[in-house]
Amino acid sequence: MKLLRFGELGSEKPGILDSKGKIRDLSSIIQDINPSTINDRTFNMLENQDLSALPVVSDNTRIGACVGNVGKMICIGLNYSDHAAETGATPPPEPIIFMKVNSAICGPNDDLRIPKTSEKTDWEVELGFVIGKTAKYVTEDNAMEHVAGYCIVNDVSERAFQAERSGQWTKGKSCDTFGPTGPWLVTKDEIPDPQNLKMTTVVNGTTYQNGSTSTMIFGVKFLVHYLSQFFTLYPGDIVSTGTPPGVGLGVKPDPVFLKAGDEMRLEIEGLGEQHQKCIPD
Repeated sequence: MKLLRFGELGSEKPGILDSKGKIRDLSSIIQDINPSTINDRTFNMLENQDLSALPVVSDNTRIGACVGNVGKMICIGLNYSDHAAETGATPPPEPIIFMKVNSAICGPNDDLRIPKTSEKTDWEVELGFVIGKTAKYVTEDNAMEHVAGYCIVNDVSERAFQAERSGQWTKGKSCDTFGPTGPWLVTKDEIPDPQNLKMTTVVNGTTYQNGSTSTMIFGVKFLVHYLSQFFTLYPGDIVSTGTPPGVGLGVKPDPVFLKAGDEMRLEIEGLGEQHQKCIPD
């Protein structure tokens, strides 16, 4: 299933994509796509619904972030061997963990606001996975039992804020609109191998990122296991798993960064597309 949320910011309703690519309104069946409904019981119930009986949502309706009321958004840094190489970094021996504040999360096609003092805003297409069952001290063998599905995340990053202003990465990762998420939460049964998905980012018509989740250093199974050794993962939590090469910072000889008026298209195989236009904050 491809689950989503639609409507104005703060008033989103739950929806599902039917076999013809039309959005159907689920609000008569469930209240939202959020921690209370992201579970096998709800998914099994939705699979048995006659979607043709549900109202069709207009094609020009805004798509919101695919998960509402996210508990936490956890990000993994330098998790692609080829991305680490382009940045000149040594691949880490253990996952690099940082957090993106929840107020950065926005719809997949919402405008990206360039912060007033930004000089180095960058893109990062990433595979996100969504927790569907509480995970604490889980084994790698049992890890996938705790994954509900997958989505696209653009881990937008202001590189100067991130790396040149001292402290941790959070302030370079968490500006408003720096977490476009969706368009869909694709249930894991539709993605049999999350470690073999094509990923692309196109900026102003030029393809910069053209990678695959196959070059991830730490895969989804290991990340569920690893993260659960340090803190509990709850339904609705999102883990953004890192980016392949082709970020603006890595362009040689001169890095390329986003500015007002730029347009992006991000795609991951089986998970849909995101489209963002950059505007000044």
